[in-house]
Amino acid sequence: MNDTELDDLGPIDYLVVEFPADRQPDGSALPILRGLVERGIIRVLDLAFVRKEADGSLSGIEIDDVGFEGEIDVTLFAEASSDLLKESDLEEAAAILEPGCSAAVLVYENRWAAPFAAALRHSGAQLVATGRIPLQTILENLESLDTAS
Repeated sequence: MNDTELDDLGPIDYLVVEFPADRQPDGSALPILRGLVERGIIRVLDLAFVRKEADGSLSGIEIDDVGFEGEIDVTLFAEASSDLLKESDLEEAAAILEPGCSAAVLVYENRWAAPFAAALRHSGAQLVATGRIPLQTILENLESLDTAS
C-alpha cells in the first residue's frame, strides 16, 4: 500500500462476536455484511473464527469449516486477510469468551468515513478519542425517561 492509499483510508475498527456454546454461527449475518461491502460502506480487512475449548485453549476455525446453513458464498470473507489480525489478537479475543463458545473476529475499514477522515488529517487534525455507546445503555436511558414521564 502506498502513501496515497494510506492517506485515503477510513477509520479501522474491530469487533468480536461470541456465539453460545450450544449454537454454531448460522451465517445469517454474512449477506448483510456482504451488502455493506458491496455498497462501499465498509471493507473487510480480516475475518477469523475461533473457539475457546472447555479447557481454555484456543482453536482457529477455517471459515469453510464453520458449517453455515444454506447456500452462503464465503469467498469474499475467506480471502479477507490484511495481516492486521495477529495470533496474539485472537488469543486476547478468546480470553473474553466463555469456555465452549466460538467467536467471529472482524477487522474492517469504515469506507464511508474515509473522505471525512482524510480531510481532517489534511487540515492537521488528529483523532484523540473514540468510543461507542452500547445499545443496552441507550435502551436503559430511554426506559428511565419513559418511567420519569
